Amino acid sequence: MRVGLTGGVAAGKSAVATMLAELGAVVVDADLLAREVVAPGTDGLAEVVAAFGEGVLGPDGALDRPALGAVVFADADARRRLEAIIHPRVRARAAELEAAAPAGALVVHDIPLLVETGQSGSFDAVIVVDAPREVQVERMVRERGLTPAEAEARIAAQATREERLAAATYVVDNSGTWDDLRQQVAEVVAALTG
Repeated sequence: MRVGLTGGVAAGKSAVATMLAELGAVVVDADLLAREVVAPGTDGLAEVVAAFGEGVLGPDGALDRPALGAVVFADADARRRLEAIIHPRVRARAAELEAAAPAGALVVHDIPLLVETGQSGSFDAVIVVDAPREVQVERMVRERGLTPAEAEARIAAQATREERLAAATYVVDNSGTWDDLRQQVAEVVAALTG
């Protein structure tokens, strides 16, 4: 069973992915893979530097993600150039990890931009982690140190809440308690594996 997992920035998708893994799912994390494909020494990092300049590198030669984020979240064309470099590499690596999963496993692809990249239809089911916009903004300000304007820009750079919900087979509402979230995730796993 191939499942896509997505949600808006700061909706709680990572928490749901952790819970899914605890319940036995094989989780393929696109964010981790996106870091892997631009690690120092990779052709992905070389291509990012060629596209955006040396200013996106930190003193250690690794990608300075905040510096790159400041460029791409303010410019849709720049964001598309970055996605054209990273997304094909992430998909190739994700396919390798899925192929290595045990037979019959529940394989969950944790993809922040699943809707934006048109991948919804390539999964047996799609789980959308949902939270109200004001909750997303508050979390980014509190947990990531962003200003409200920076948080709003990140939300605006993604699919709308309505677009994500339209792609959902299952919606997990992350505006309640941790126990509420855990219960919803367990119910989705039961439905997927039952």
